[in-house]
Amino acid sequence: VQLQASGGGLVQAGGSVRLSCAASGRTVSSYALGWFRQVPGKEREYVAHISSSGGSTYYADSVKGRFTISRDTAKNTVYLQMNSLKPEDTAVYYCAAVLSHAQALRATFDYWGQGTVVTVSS
Repeated sequence: VQLQASGGGLVQAGGSVRLSCAASGRTVSSYALGWFRQVPGKEREYVAHISSSGGSTYYADSVKGRFTISRDTAKNTVYLQMNSLKPEDTAVYYCAAVLSHAQALRATFDYWGQGTVVTVSS
């Protein structure tokens, strides 16, 4: 599975950004898709993921109620709508994929895209 993220940029606190991640490869629809983020010098942090069917979504407590993950199966694309952004949301955001539902629940993903930078100014 190949993943290509896009949509990052500079936004003011309180603003919104939508990230996209286009997935390619066989049976992408069978994979759970997720988003992680990383600040330089810190460990990568789980943000959210969505099940292969799109019927279940999961979020880190730090983003719950502000971020929404969704997927378009026809376009093999996963989105992360980020609202009410805070300066602490500033990070490199990565999309990821995993075939195993159990692994997804453990935030253990196998395939990674390149990152897209989101900067939230105060």
